[in-house]
Amino acid sequence: MTWIGGAAPHGGRRMGALDRHLTESVHDLLAHDDRLRGVAVDVRFDGGVAHLGGDLRDGKELLLVRRLIGRLAGVLAVWSRVRVGGREPVILDLGSGEIKQYPPNIGVDRRPATGVDVRADLTDGLPFADRSADAIFAVHVLEHLIDYLPLVDECHRVLRPDGVLHVLSPWWRYVNAVADPTHVRLLDVQTIKGICARPGSPLRWYPLHAGCDGASVFGDLAPLAEQEPGPDDAHLARFFD
Repeated sequence: MTWIGGAAPHGGRRMGALDRHLTESVHDLLAHDDRLRGVAVDVRFDGGVAHLGGDLRDGKELLLVRRLIGRLAGVLAVWSRVRVGGREPVILDLGSGEIKQYPPNIGVDRRPATGVDVRADLTDGLPFADRSADAIFAVHVLEHLIDYLPLVDECHRVLRPDGVLHVLSPWWRYVNAVADPTHVRLLDVQTIKGICARPGSPLRWYPLHAGCDGASVFGDLAPLAEQEPGPDDAHLARFFD
């Protein structure tokens, strides 16, 4: 098959080697970067996604770890289930079905399944209080919704100020994006850019990370307060045209 306009998805052998390389790079970072000295965080990679665990002192420390690991070439996203200040995080897993990204997450879906803790139709909003979640996973969800922006806005409402929305959807040029007849929207990395700053919308996002592996689009987005400054051009140039 010829891949037009982007790289082919990494094969299992190459991705495994890349994960090992990234793991070694992070271990070097934790051992030799004075800013991370004494930070109690565990890091593993799976398919180019960094998974963070452990205990951190506060949200600023978690943001620093995310930022430094996210700068490494080859990292597609930085996901975490880290205890901050001794508190277990509240993480929502939208459209979870039977499989949650982390078992303790709160699975949200309209149909009953083993991984569903709260039944709700995502098109009707999220049945959670303002600023009540530390992270929200929208993994293989947005492509199933004709209008997913109201759901994105709901995530903005529910996330705490230092929270993160994790988006993962099929890349529009990958065959799986169109092979599933229940997919009604196509996404690209540039779509993530459009979500972050929509004309006419007061709700903005800061892209902590965005990427594409030739099969899927990844986005790690932090909600911005109304008067909070957005990313500068140098930061945006890392991810977007």
